Amino acid sequence: MEIVYFTLVGIGLYFASDWTLDRLETKRGSRFENRSIIFFVIILVLAFVSFQLISHFMHP
Repeated sequence: MEIVYFTLVGIGLYFASDWTLDRLETKRGSRFENRSIIFFVIILVLAFVSFQLISHFMHP
């Protein structure tokens, strides 16, 4: 069951990261040159935090 949680959260993180990057670019007024690197950093940080929380709650 744990793999299902990680997979669903990973899918959600993809869309959340894309949405966050779009908001940042809208606020800036133009697209970033290194858009893929910024996307990677956003999803990496969110993944570390959320996967750590899942692990903490699954194994108290």
